Amino acid sequence: MKLYTKTGDKGSTALCDGNRVDKFDERVEAYGATDELGAFTALLGDKMRDDERLKEFAGDIERISSDLMYVEALLAAGAAEVPQLPDDSIRRLEERIDSMQAALPQLQHFTLPGGCEAVSLCHVCRTVCRRAERAAVRAAARYDIRAEACTYLNRLSDYFYVLGRACGAALGVEERVWRP
Repeated sequence: MKLYTKTGDKGSTALCDGNRVDKFDERVEAYGATDELGAFTALLGDKMRDDERLKEFAGDIERISSDLMYVEALLAAGAAEVPQLPDDSIRRLEERIDSMQAALPQLQHFTLPGGCEAVSLCHVCRTVCRRAERAAVRAAARYDIRAEACTYLNRLSDYFYVLGRACGAALGVEERVWRP
């Protein structure tokens, strides 16, 4: 099978159900942003596996990478039946957020991204996730998209924020505080 089909050369693409839509369709924007998030998430996972102090988070990233493929399918489904996001995916994120947050000092100020590469990558993932969520919400306003796709992305951006804090703590990096 050839990788290229030439069917999108004029600015359209097919959803999972075979219906062709413009490449600027809200659903395409949403699953495209989610795909980008998946690539950045993989990069973050690679960074974590390279550092013993961050390996405890690498399993989360593997599961999130898989969940993001489910979210992409939900956003690209059209009328097609696609695999559903596992029922416990959102709950797992909430549990991990709560667990990491319990081990961190309580926030007193807004924090700034950065301090080290891993923390910065967490914030890149967080901001790309927020963009994917906005695109998914726009798509859901026009099309029948399962609510858990948007809910998962919303929770995931919170996860990436707390993960950035947890990575900084694991690496001994001082949190960058915004002081207006």
